[in-house]
Amino acid sequence: MPNFTGQLKGTSSVQTIASLNDTAGHQLMLRAGTAHQTCSDPHFNNTRHSSWSTADIVNGNGTERGYFTNEHANGDRESGSWEGKVSTKNNQISFEGSWKYTNGTGQFSGITGNGKFQGHMTSPTESEVSFEGSYQLKAGTKAA
Repeated sequence: MPNFTGQLKGTSSVQTIASLNDTAGHQLMLRAGTAHQTCSDPHFNNTRHSSWSTADIVNGNGTERGYFTNEHANGDRESGSWEGKVSTKNNQISFEGSWKYTNGTGQFSGITGNGKFQGHMTSPTESEVSFEGSYQLKAGTKAA
């Protein structure tokens, strides 16, 4: 399985935060965003990354999970899911967790793989993420 590392720099295009009255500091967040992905593996470099997530946060700490799709210049895609922990320290929001591929189209049909990520918010709507992982293409499929 080939290994790779990469980075995402993105912006939330939709972000909704609801404060709940059940526990002090309890918030739910829905977010959708896009990012530019750079990657050490040329098969995944310079893709458009889209993600959708929900977070359950109490006093700045909690869990977040979501889904992603990477769209390549030729229209092929690979998609997956992720989950992780959110933490806030000195007003800096950071996160880390794991991701996995769930499907793909075109040259990425049948892709499997997984990895880890970590990142932080650079503003209320912008983030930077570093990731690493590995993948396997379905037998007989060759990424161009």
